[in-house]
Amino acid sequence: MTYHFALAGNPNSGKTSTFNQLTGAKQTVGNWPGVTVERKAGRLRKDRHVLIQDLPGIYSLSPYTPEELISRDYLMEASLDAVINIIDGTNLERNLYLTLQLLEMNVPTVAAINMIDLLKKKGLQINFEKLAYGLGIPVVGISALKQRGLAKMIEAAKHAVNTQQLPPRYDDRLEAGLTEIMAILPETIPQQQKRWFALKLFEKDEAIQAMCKLTDSQQAVLQETISILEMIFKDSSDAILVNERYGFIEELLALAVIKETDQHLAFSDKIDRVLTHRVLALPIFAFIMWGIYYLSIQTIGTIGTDWVNDVLFGSWIPETAAHWLEQLRVAQWLQELILDGIVAGVGAVLGFLPQIFVLFFCLAILEDCGYMARVAFVMDRLFRKFGLSGKSFIPMLIATGCGVPGVMASRTIENEKDRRLTVMVTTFMPCSAKLPIIALISGAFFPHYSWVAPSAYFVGMGAVIFSGIVLKKTPLFAGDLAPFIMELPAYHLPQLTTILKSACDRAVAFVKKAGTIIFVACIFVWFTSSYNFALQRVSEDQSILAFFGRLLAPLFAPLGWGTWRGAVATITGLVAKENVIGTFGILYGQTGELSESGTEIWQVLRGDYTAVAAYSFLVFNLLCAPCFAAIGAIHREMGDSKWTWLAIGYQCGLAYCASLLVYQFGHVIFEGGHLTLGVFAAIVVTGLLVFALVKKPFRGSAPLIQVVGGEK
Repeated sequence: MTYHFALAGNPNSGKTSTFNQLTGAKQTVGNWPGVTVERKAGRLRKDRHVLIQDLPGIYSLSPYTPEELISRDYLMEASLDAVINIIDGTNLERNLYLTLQLLEMNVPTVAAINMIDLLKKKGLQINFEKLAYGLGIPVVGISALKQRGLAKMIEAAKHAVNTQQLPPRYDDRLEAGLTEIMAILPETIPQQQKRWFALKLFEKDEAIQAMCKLTDSQQAVLQETISILEMIFKDSSDAILVNERYGFIEELLALAVIKETDQHLAFSDKIDRVLTHRVLALPIFAFIMWGIYYLSIQTIGTIGTDWVNDVLFGSWIPETAAHWLEQLRVAQWLQELILDGIVAGVGAVLGFLPQIFVLFFCLAILEDCGYMARVAFVMDRLFRKFGLSGKSFIPMLIATGCGVPGVMASRTIENEKDRRLTVMVTTFMPCSAKLPIIALISGAFFPHYSWVAPSAYFVGMGAVIFSGIVLKKTPLFAGDLAPFIMELPAYHLPQLTTILKSACDRAVAFVKKAGTIIFVACIFVWFTSSYNFALQRVSEDQSILAFFGRLLAPLFAPLGWGTWRGAVATITGLVAKENVIGTFGILYGQTGELSESGTEIWQVLRGDYTAVAAYSFLVFNLLCAPCFAAIGAIHREMGDSKWTWLAIGYQCGLAYCASLLVYQFGHVIFEGGHLTLGVFAAIVVTGLLVFALVKKPFRGSAPLIQVVGGEK
């Protein structure tokens, strides 16, 4: 017999760690049909007959977010044998709210109290037998990180299959009303689900109302029942249910939980007094990010990158490939394509893989230990001052890995204006595809300045804050901010296997991108840089690519990097940001400037750009429109072409202005440049940006969204 279990739990409850411990590497990862919320499934390592589905982390089954809707639909429709509810034992009250909702659905459930090793430190004692009695389901204590109680949890889930479990009972007056509602439900609803449907109708769940298709007379009975109960309880129907659930939980905790009388601070609380301090929090975060980029770009990551560039792609792979191509008597044009196009282009990108892996490894440590949740909390205080919700930081944090899931994560923001604003600014954060550009510029022009690489992160953060201030003052985005509520998980030692798996998954995704999109782009760049319009083999200065590059180059001249190579690299970066490096690898490789020993790209870039111009190039490519995949994600989330073009136009415009200011002022201050029209243009732009910051916010009526996006 094959068992089908689902893991459900709050974010930061240890659900993912539990899933990883149970399934190991035997996992399949994809997206739920129609949405980009990640789904994971795997078989139990010690029993191939147990299939486990990892549901998205949720706080409740009220469908306010895609994750909640997915979880609820899956629990309703899937042929599950049981649900394993992973509960953070250090925060029972909040976690048990989801447990009650699972029991209301009448799904066989096992409660797994995680982090039992931390209970003593929190001054808590849980009587699992009393808790099981109060809930009416099996309750097991586990520690996912220390692999304690997992086997017992699986056995309890097997025994729960086909076991009759009674849903929680609430106030007698509410129960009487639910009985009235159950009596009007259609016969098509299974008997064991009627109580749950009655609860959802009582709290005015629109999706369930549409599903039930009640007649006018049934609707009248429903509305009358709700009105009477709201009058009795003197509260709205959904608030009545929330109060009843928390009242049930309060009685349950009084029965099963013993709190020690001493009021000593927990270990996590002591750390948070420093890391979330109103004054110290942001400097600490800045120092941590500097340390991560210093390790990734300046020290440990650079050792691996130097070896890959100098040895692997600098001599061994090109020389070996050239030898075999000669032995096989491959045509000269094909040899040039492989060596000058594919090896040079893809190799230039893959050369930064060690630095990317170190960065992902460090970020995974911060995520796994619980620090990133604190960053979101700290950023909420900062963001709200500048017109952004703390919820906006979560998509931005995800976007540091890839802009596509970062944009998609904005779906969790209920307020439409805040969501669209978040979509517009999320890709300002430097994703993994931009890291090679950061590493190239910092390594080529600022090898002795450790602040350059992490400054890219804060340039993105500055663009986000500036946009929040300015855009919130416009009719399109004016309005009150949505509240931001989140739990701070207890700190714990990061698990090496989880960290390595996270870093490896992201590194593999980077390599796959280099082997597909960048591979094709490198072939295109090589061909257009090697042939003219008559398809004759020419030098790159006379090529198709050079022709179009020279048309675009004057546009970027005020930014300090108006060469045709720089213009072409920036445009190819719209396909994938890694293409910026791949394009440089091909174009500078064909100039003859790269020696046969495999001299790195950055040693020849200095001939075309000054340090200030190079930093201007970095700023522009950090802030301008993202890759095509991220633009597609923006279009899906905006739901309208005009909104999409507005977002792209704003991103490119802000990138151009920022790059202009960096070069024009930097050239005068640091390189002794003269006052030119470009400098005066930068002064005018500065004045306009300052005016946008200080002008009064829009206070009119509802914004005319339909003018831009076609929506009312």
